[in-house]
Amino acid sequence: MDEGPAVDAEMLYAGQHLELVRKGHWEFARRAQSRSVVGIVAVTDEDELLLVEQHRPPVGQSVIELPAGLVGDDVPDEDLLDATRRELEEETGYTAAEARVLCRVPSSAGLTDEIVTLVRASKLKQVSSGGGVDDEEITVHRVPVTEASAWLANRVTEDRLIDPRVFAALWWLKQEKQGLRTLSKGSK
Repeated sequence: MDEGPAVDAEMLYAGQHLELVRKGHWEFARRAQSRSVVGIVAVTDEDELLLVEQHRPPVGQSVIELPAGLVGDDVPDEDLLDATRRELEEETGYTAAEARVLCRVPSSAGLTDEIVTLVRASKLKQVSSGGGVDDEEITVHRVPVTEASAWLANRVTEDRLIDPRVFAALWWLKQEKQGLRTLSKGSK
């Protein structure tokens, strides 16, 4: 039974960025300002997947991820695809002339109500070196799509952490090559 987001949850703790809440017997975390996130599947004209790497304090090490970010954190009614373009440029230094929604996935369904929307960004143009804002210190990786599986396997053997949405991105890119463009609406 789909109950939708847990808006009627009991507040247990409220921090600046996160809240701990309870709905029935389930305790979970949610963001104080935004419950939506974009994960960006961006491929250059040279067929390179853009990945980012940054230190993540909760796991105590760097994680290789899709470019991603919060929707509506600073602008409450921010459009999902506008957030996609903003985050892509901030983190990677690329702009996207086209963006379309691929699917929505739970971030960690037993821990948080956060939903990540995977968005395919294309017709990219590099306008800066990227690297994030403030103290993010993001490293940008341009990985040829045809070599991405081997590149990621090498990172795993180095005991590096890889966000699982990266593997979802590769699956989507494979589907795209086979002619399946998207399962959801929301293209711009």
